[in-house]
Amino acid sequence: MINKSHKPLRERLQEDIPYPVIVAAAWSVCLVFIAAGLLVVGKIVGRISMVLIPLAIALLICAMLDPLNRVLHRRARLSRGMAALVAEVFFFTIVTAAFTLAIERLTSGFRDLFHGAQKGINQIIDWLENGPLHIRVPQNSQLVARLDSLTSGGTESPLFSGAVKVGTTTADFVAGLLICLIATFFFLYQGERIWRFLLNFLPSHSRLPTHEAARRGWVSLGSYARAQLAVAGINAVGIGLGAWALGLPLVIPITVIVYLMSFIPIVGAFLSGFVAVLIAFVDKGFWMAMAMLAVVLIVHFIEANVLHPFLMGHAVSVHPLAVIVAVAAGTYLFGLPGALFAVPLVATLNSSVRYLVGKDPFPELSRDREGAEVREGCKA
Repeated sequence: MINKSHKPLRERLQEDIPYPVIVAAAWSVCLVFIAAGLLVVGKIVGRISMVLIPLAIALLICAMLDPLNRVLHRRARLSRGMAALVAEVFFFTIVTAAFTLAIERLTSGFRDLFHGAQKGINQIIDWLENGPLHIRVPQNSQLVARLDSLTSGGTESPLFSGAVKVGTTTADFVAGLLICLIATFFFLYQGERIWRFLLNFLPSHSRLPTHEAARRGWVSLGSYARAQLAVAGINAVGIGLGAWALGLPLVIPITVIVYLMSFIPIVGAFLSGFVAVLIAFVDKGFWMAMAMLAVVLIVHFIEANVLHPFLMGHAVSVHPLAVIVAVAAGTYLFGLPGALFAVPLVATLNSSVRYLVGKDPFPELSRDREGAEVREGCKA
């Protein structure tokens, strides 16, 4: 009879413990370590978010302005530094002018817009309770009290306290803006040099595939940024024209809100369109609200089924379920910044990973002359 103690440990474990249990235990240990690592990374990201968010915004702006920067450098014969400066000044001048106009329009019409939305909610609740459906809304009083508290109460109102809080974070905003401006310039001016420096931290055999994967992600990031500007503008113009054609008030504030909210994927445009429907319900009645709702749905249908695939193309081919999960997870973990950066991050990773697994989304990049210097450096 063979002494069990003389058997190798692996054979004894297989005899005493079923093999599927061993595999499950091994995977569990790995998943615990991965979760712990992600938790630590999340904590670090949360601590230095004031630096990471401006850098992420600068990277997104740089991806958007990269074609303009190359045209200024190669066609207009500007130096790299001057081309980067002109592109950045051009972009931030347009953004500042648009932001100033938006703030002016929103400030002048925000109170009327808010009261109109509040009145519309109250009328909808009243119709649900006293109309043909006879649905009792148990949180009616709390909802109305919450809405009323936003615009009343003097120094105790949430709007006032929110303004005080914003005032206390002005220094953080200014610091973040400076980081974003400086980082945008250097990303445009010396982005390739910075990237080559970062590649040196990788093993030599990993530099070339990492570089090529990152190039695919960079193309997707730039395509997403430029297409999202167009999609947001189309949503805002379509819903704004619909509101104007129906004779609704506060057309410009509605248009501005739709444009800004369209940068939040999936839910942003629908929420802003709901505000337009509420205004139509208060000002024109039920059937006009239905007409405004039809306008919102038509605009979003055209955007989702025609314009979005055309503008995004295969450069940002992310499954809708992945977009929903990414936005939900980003919002839960990091709030509004997570919602804004979830989709561009997923689009970038999608193109990079597809290249690494042998499904190159942009095979033409392997044959062009862009990044040839970096490729030669990676091979060396």
